[in-house]
Amino acid sequence: MFDGLSDKLSGILDRLTRRGALTASDVDAAAREVRRALLEADVALDVVRGFIEKLKERAVGVEVIKSVTPGQMVVKIVHDQLIETLGATADPIDLNAPAPVPIMMVGLQGSGKTTTSAKIARRLTDTMKRKVLMASLDTRRPAAQEQLAVLGTQVGVDTLPIVAGQTPVQIARRALDAGRLGGYDVVILDTAGRTTLDEAMMIEVAEVKQAATPHEVLLVADALTGQDAVNLARAFDERVGLTGIVLTRVDGDGRGGAALSMRAVTGKPIKLIGVGEKLDALEDFHPSRIADRILGMGDIVSLVEKAAATIDAEKARRTAERMRKGQFDLNDLREQLEQMLKMGGLGGMMSMLPGIARMKNQIAAANIDDTIVKHQIAIIQSMTPKERRTPDLLKASRKKRIAAGSGTKVEEINRLLKMHRQMADMMKQMGSGKRGPLAGLANALGFGGGMPSPADLEKLADRMPGVLGNMPGGAPPGLPGFPGAPPGLPGVPPGIPEVAPAKGDAKPEAGKDAPAAKPPLPGLPGGMPRFTGLPGLGGKMQNFPGFGKKK
Repeated sequence: MFDGLSDKLSGILDRLTRRGALTASDVDAAAREVRRALLEADVALDVVRGFIEKLKERAVGVEVIKSVTPGQMVVKIVHDQLIETLGATADPIDLNAPAPVPIMMVGLQGSGKTTTSAKIARRLTDTMKRKVLMASLDTRRPAAQEQLAVLGTQVGVDTLPIVAGQTPVQIARRALDAGRLGGYDVVILDTAGRTTLDEAMMIEVAEVKQAATPHEVLLVADALTGQDAVNLARAFDERVGLTGIVLTRVDGDGRGGAALSMRAVTGKPIKLIGVGEKLDALEDFHPSRIADRILGMGDIVSLVEKAAATIDAEKARRTAERMRKGQFDLNDLREQLEQMLKMGGLGGMMSMLPGIARMKNQIAAANIDDTIVKHQIAIIQSMTPKERRTPDLLKASRKKRIAAGSGTKVEEINRLLKMHRQMADMMKQMGSGKRGPLAGLANALGFGGGMPSPADLEKLADRMPGVLGNMPGGAPPGLPGFPGAPPGLPGVPPGIPEVAPAKGDAKPEAGKDAPAAKPPLPGLPGGMPRFTGLPGLGGKMQNFPGFGKKK
């Protein structure tokens, strides 16, 4: 959603960072460009004015003009101002109240209230281990109550039995009584919506609030509605009193202005964002991480958290032990590819990597998508168990059979085998303790050469409690070819060696560490690695290593 705003702001700030020194006129010119970019992103006018005033107030100062790197200082100021506009800290759903805690969902029809209710219920059940009851108060929309019942079955959450003829207030009271008698921790009340704001809807919602006295009143707003979402939030806040906002369709092609405007206009925090149609596609809203994404800095912390949530820890430990012994067959490669799809696929993960936004057009031209990964999984599944364990058996006749069975070409099979061979060689190097892509990380953490063992991972978890502490033994290793990141990101495309430096970047001298121009990312020793290409994914891509024609 933030791609358009990200492109414009990155271009403006890139021009500033190339300057050796900045003057007040440079800052004024940049402020005008930032103002235009925010207005084009559909940010509310009064929010833009406040943003620019604070930006200029902090940027036209002695500490910036006389700074050693004034351009980077202005980037930091824009970054800090974005965080302040979005809300300084993450504000999750508050359940600090006597059980059952009532949560009321409000919003217009079509904004995704019912689906979001099911997503929140699943999140509270799976991650917070709360017993949740859902109740639909929508007596107007046909089959609305049945829809919530179906979603409840899909996520494994109880729903209130449907009784025909009851009013929304009566259903709310019955839901709270059922919550008390059934020992539920949370009761989610899904109220009715309308296509537009009207007095009847507001009166109904106010009556439900008075009867249920909810601890949380969450407005579900469609991020694609732009300025209308801001007016909607203001109207609901005045009549009902909101405690937070949930933005849906953040994965769409909206311009991002709603997120920047709603927090500033209403003063209510954005608590959650919907990033897809699946019932697990709901994320906490972290202002600092969203600001990083807008400015093209990536979101590696969310990537690590997503890995920790989707990895099968026991399976990853077994795979890690095989890698330590230099055993890496095609079954292991298939598991890596499947885990990558679970974590949002190639596009979803690459969007969180720093610097990838600048190569967006090149990546789009190369036609990189999850179809390539699915083809590779299909190729491996078309092999016999013996062929997966021993890839050397694959000669011409076997390759033709596998190509016919998987609907691919022999060339794609050769590319997959080449990628596997490179990864297997790297596993052997790490297993034998030689210098390899992960040796620098192991030495930095005090493990010595080679790949970390399970005991070493315990130490790693202790050193990085904020990122990997939620998993027993830390995030399990399983990411071949991803130097500099914590072991345990099996979802990142296997076989990624290293990204070529962007034009103008200074190359580090041989045998020396690169100059620390930017501070390392929180929780990641040594910061974020650079990548050079995605071998084995095919496609034509000029000036992008790893995607050229086969020599």
